Order: sequence, then C-alpha cells, then structure tokens
Amino acid sequence: MTEQADRYAQCTLSFGRWLLTQRDRGDWVDGLADAARVDRTFPKDGDPEAVRMHLRKQQADGDTFQAVDDAESSWQNS
Repeated sequence: MTEQADRYAQCTLSFGRWLLTQRDRGDWVDGLADAARVDRTFPKDGDPEAVRMHLRKQQADGDTFQAVDDAESSWQNS
C-alpha cells in the first residue's frame, strides 16, 4: 500500500461524507461543505481525488481547490 493509501485507510469516514458534516468551522471548508450538501452529484463516498475530479467537471475555481486541500488536511488529522 502506498503512503497516501495508508493515510486514507486510517480514516473511518470517507472524505466526501466527512466533508458533508463540516459546519461552522470559520474557514474555507465551510463554503465547500455547504456547496457539497446541495450538490446531488457530489461523490459522498469519494476520496479527496474523487472530489477534485468532480470539481474539475464543475469547472470550480482555484479557491475551491485550496479549500479541498485544507479539508483534506483536517480530514487526515481527524
């Protein structure tokens, strides 16, 4: 298993589902989580790369991808 896969295996909740639970953080992740909750096609069981791929298809801006990076760091540390 790769180092990245090992980090993902440590997290019991998928990144997508974890992101949907994020509220009132006071950072960029709030907006990302709000948008994910209203997006019917959001990859709920997806890892960070699946979320990024989904956002690329939606033509998200650079700030959104920065929010994903921040969220991924928080998710890995949870």
